[in-house]
Amino acid sequence: VLALTGDIDAATARPMVERWFGAIPRGPAVVQVAAGPVTLAAPIDRVVTDQVPITQINRAWTGPGLTHADAVPLQVGMYILGGLASSRLDNALVRGEEIAVSVTAYAETHEQQSLLLARVNVGDGVEREVAEAAMTREIDQLLAEGPSADELARAQTQLVSGTIGALESVGGFGGKGMILAEGLLFAGRADHYRVEMERIAALTPAEVQSAMQRWLSRPAYTLTVVPGERTLDGAGMGGWGDDADNSPPATTAAAPVEVARTAPPREAPPVAPLGALTFPEVERAHLSSGIPVMLARRTAVPQVSLALTINAGSAVDAADAIGRHETMIAMLAEGTTNRSAEQIAVAQEQLGTSINVSAGVDQDTIGLTTLTTNLAPSLELMADMVLNPAFRPEDVERVRERRLAGVAQETSDPAGMAQRAFLANVYGAGHPYAHAATGGDAAVIAALTAEQLAQEHARWMHPQMMAITAVGDVTMEQLLAALEREFGSSEPLPMAIALVRPRLAAPAPAPRLVVVDRPNSPSSYLMIGRLTPLFGHAPGIETIDLANEVLGSGFLSRLMADLRETKGWTYSIRSSLGGVAGQRALQITSLVQSDRTADSIRAIIEQLAAFPTTRPVDEVELQRVTEGNVRGMPNRYETNGQVLGALLSNQLYGRDDRYQAQLPEMYRAVDAAALNAASAEYLRPDNLTIVVVGDRSVIDPQIATLGMEVEYVAAEEL
Repeated sequence: VLALTGDIDAATARPMVERWFGAIPRGPAVVQVAAGPVTLAAPIDRVVTDQVPITQINRAWTGPGLTHADAVPLQVGMYILGGLASSRLDNALVRGEEIAVSVTAYAETHEQQSLLLARVNVGDGVEREVAEAAMTREIDQLLAEGPSADELARAQTQLVSGTIGALESVGGFGGKGMILAEGLLFAGRADHYRVEMERIAALTPAEVQSAMQRWLSRPAYTLTVVPGERTLDGAGMGGWGDDADNSPPATTAAAPVEVARTAPPREAPPVAPLGALTFPEVERAHLSSGIPVMLARRTAVPQVSLALTINAGSAVDAADAIGRHETMIAMLAEGTTNRSAEQIAVAQEQLGTSINVSAGVDQDTIGLTTLTTNLAPSLELMADMVLNPAFRPEDVERVRERRLAGVAQETSDPAGMAQRAFLANVYGAGHPYAHAATGGDAAVIAALTAEQLAQEHARWMHPQMMAITAVGDVTMEQLLAALEREFGSSEPLPMAIALVRPRLAAPAPAPRLVVVDRPNSPSSYLMIGRLTPLFGHAPGIETIDLANEVLGSGFLSRLMADLRETKGWTYSIRSSLGGVAGQRALQITSLVQSDRTADSIRAIIEQLAAFPTTRPVDEVELQRVTEGNVRGMPNRYETNGQVLGALLSNQLYGRDDRYQAQLPEMYRAVDAAALNAASAEYLRPDNLTIVVVGDRSVIDPQIATLGMEVEYVAAEEL
């Protein structure tokens, strides 16, 4: 199947397709393999132990394929069970009995079968049997009673709204091209998505209940993962799943392959000129409260994406309060003086609205995406969450437990462990960035009170700290009218603390090697880098970013080509220059084979040293990161969310509203000499901090060959 989507029509496309694909002879018919659902003879319960911080219960069934009459009812039913924010499992296990920190349920549908999965992440101190019994009770009750009409309506609204949002994207996973191609390939019609949406909209509670009874009353496979010593060998669990019974085939060095040409050679078509990047104009206004408002109007879909940002972020936490601010921001979704957490979730689902709260390093973001017709009531809900949080003790306790579980996960995960060790060493104790990108300090979070969180809210939630940015199908007049009702109060408010971000001193970069022991770890996680002299949007940062793209940002980078494609020691590796408003750090991260830990470190340093001394940028790399990037930019700003993200980054860095429209000219002005100079100045291999998280019994002998003094950090210290 070939799907063409975007700025193209059939009359233009047909001759092109015939020219380039028409002469290819038809291949052999595809043999349809029977791969339908499997019904177990009896329930299967399996318990494994692993190096995880909490217990996780997974219950699964196979279900019907894409075109089966029960496929859509099951998708909706599983969404009601554990996909909605106000799902059965959420209300009973997370908010109700508070025996789980998070839950989910979904139907993952394929051509001939689906995976029906319910998952519970058990709270600390809760017996596994108690959580599993509660999970079983909620599943059985949904099968016995079926969903309510209100539950079904909320699920219908959310699922259809999500499909409309996905149709913003032309390509990529979940975009128009994929939706049309999969519909034709697996269902026999490209507009199968319409069939699904109409089926969702027409469903009755009885149809959902009937489908759930047919498929979830069958024997289930339950897999429970509990904290403890790892008992499974990950190296023996890949392939076809029979590795324990069958040895892998012997391999030999591949001989060169010669392919006989079966058709005359053809010239590739010329690359056509590229027009100017279409980036929306930005309108500006102010509410009577003084809050600045920015709007980029786009009418491709009847939706609006909006963000209220607060000039704070987790970096405002003092050294003895790490995690307090982010916990306060998380509480905004957990109940107001007018609504409970469940009522907030229900209101979003009724409106087809998504409201997310997050604390970044330098700013907080309350994001909203909604259908244009529901913008006013969605903003009323959002304003209630931002301005009127209740901080009820029971809500604080629930969020505190969830965040402590997150810290436990972070400090048992190799990437999280490496991040904590790297930031602390690079920025130094006392620097806000030493902790701002982590989940916080468990001791601080455990001791937080409702009063402390209310004080934190009062300190930062003021108009002079806020900005509102919107993208979508709305006029400025309509937007201001809706915002003024919720955020336009001009009554005098106590002044919030003036936020000053001084350029705090960080340790001078110096070579150091830090090892965090993680016994039985099958891989080693590397985080390598150092502070740069760059702050925020530094002059010439565009050239430095392009040089970094040559080195390690993207699939075609040098680091990826070397360590993944040539050596095969990692699945992925990337380098970045830290997207913060303050001092930025060069970071190179990768999960590598344990037995190649030291070799991987050496290979990374060699790539840094070679660019540009012995291997300056070549013509292909130069074209890829300059003209190639210019041609790829329309794909980066095709959705409301992508444009909103660009505008928010402009706001954070103090850039012009039209910065993205200026990038093509900037990129085209960059030459090889500029990239080489940027690499020599900012991507050099000296004074690197190297953090390794892995099994010391495997990596210590290798580390010794690097000839560096080693600092050992216990996992508990993180």
